[in-house]
Amino acid sequence: MVNPSAGQEKNESPRNGRMMNHHTVPFMNSSKNVDLKIIIIGALGVGKTSLLHQFVHKTFHEDYRTTLGASILSKHIMVDNTPLKLQIWDTGGQERFRSMVSTFYKGSDGCMLTFDVTDLESFEALDDWREDFLEKIIPTEQGFPMVVLGNKIDLNERQVSKETASFWCKEKDIPYFEVSAKNDINVVQAFETLARQALSRYQEILENYLTDSIKLTPDDQPKKKCC
Repeated sequence: MVNPSAGQEKNESPRNGRMMNHHTVPFMNSSKNVDLKIIIIGALGVGKTSLLHQFVHKTFHEDYRTTLGASILSKHIMVDNTPLKLQIWDTGGQERFRSMVSTFYKGSDGCMLTFDVTDLESFEALDDWREDFLEKIIPTEQGFPMVVLGNKIDLNERQVSKETASFWCKEKDIPYFEVSAKNDINVVQAFETLARQALSRYQEILENYLTDSIKLTPDDQPKKKCC
């Protein structure tokens, strides 16, 4: 189980709504990593841990233990010529831990909503997971970087059609991916799409912060006329 404060950024940053001294602003540098926090949420048993390990380690196991609270893995990737360090939070899906899991949302740069295409209830729960997440992040952003993953498309007992899931996502303007953690189908594409969204938001917030922080120096102030 992870302490809610674990993994949080030590330095204040504009994307978390906190002020920074202009000497410490992290100017974009193509040779330095941009740290982004990605959180995976969804109902119990949809395959969040399997997706994470497939993306990070290229491995799949049938017998992952149920995640209690959250676990964290990191992966370095390159997106649009920018090196990224993704800190990916795999959260528990048990209803009794929902209030604790929501404490991990703070500081997130992107959210991966996950359901199991063979489990209709996990799909129907997406609304609650999404609303809970958007309510907890500060400031609230309806256009927050987010993707939806329909996992376990390798199985035959499908209960949620691609058309149904795509329509739900289209209404909310969220990219949708049909994935299989077991067979490594569309897993990398989904994570990279979310990382690209998160990077774009980070760059936009940083640019706005730098623009707002430019102030007139004393020499630029209008001079008072004598008498």
